[in-house]
Amino acid sequence: MAEKRDPRAHWLDEDPFDQMDTKSKTHTRARDDGNWRKPHIRVVTGNPSGQPFFRVFGAQQSQPIPLHKGSIWHFSEKEIKDLSNTIIAFTIALGFFATNGIFGALKYPLLFVWWGILLLIPTIPAFLLHEIAHKITARKYGCWAEFRSSASGLRFGIFIAALTGILFMAPGAVMVAGNTTKSQFGKIALAGPVSNVILWILGIFLILLGFETSGVFTVPFAGVSKGMLWWWMWGNAALAVFNMLPFGPLDGKKIKTWSETMFWFWLIVAGSLIWFNINYLPALL
Repeated sequence: MAEKRDPRAHWLDEDPFDQMDTKSKTHTRARDDGNWRKPHIRVVTGNPSGQPFFRVFGAQQSQPIPLHKGSIWHFSEKEIKDLSNTIIAFTIALGFFATNGIFGALKYPLLFVWWGILLLIPTIPAFLLHEIAHKITARKYGCWAEFRSSASGLRFGIFIAALTGILFMAPGAVMVAGNTTKSQFGKIALAGPVSNVILWILGIFLILLGFETSGVFTVPFAGVSKGMLWWWMWGNAALAVFNMLPFGPLDGKKIKTWSETMFWFWLIVAGSLIWFNINYLPALL
């Protein structure tokens, strides 16, 4: 019976994990691309000592992984707290970025607060939906998945922004636990960059419909005021390209391990967003 389960059932189950235990045949024998699930990954849960960002997708842990009992859209109290901390850290770092560091923030404190909050509008959806895409795809394959922030990564991002005015954040990652095929593993990683490509395309439609902002809803960059959709387009393009790099814990390395063809296709797609933003976006705004 387990092999005949409708693959769309996860969208209807109020709690797809309720009927599963750690030895569930439904979970261990589920398949995606014709290959039986194999224990390619047994990914970590949150660790009190921090730094989950550097151990996402693939690090081995000896401690038992608790079974998650939420629905596919469930966000635990810990997860909501970590997401909230990440958003607060982003707000502070964005404020430093917009005011060119701590000295600009001290000189213009109201602008530091205003621009930090304003930049959340185009920036946070790019980050949140990227992580949620990983989470939902992992849950689709029967895995436990929750976002965990990296306290050290958030502190480092704020410090760099305050010191140099440059925004570089390592906020954390979605932790996944479960057995997957190589294909499923790669698709979980690919979901993040694809979400940013979709958001970028949405931005194009909004611009063509005349929704670009101006006046009070602008933030200076390189001596020129930029509207919200300019930040939206660049935020999603940059996040897509950065995560497609085939290094370390980034999505690109996992996608490349799964499929060279898919890796190069989506790397070219992500890179083309940057190319378009440089050559054609100014004429649209």
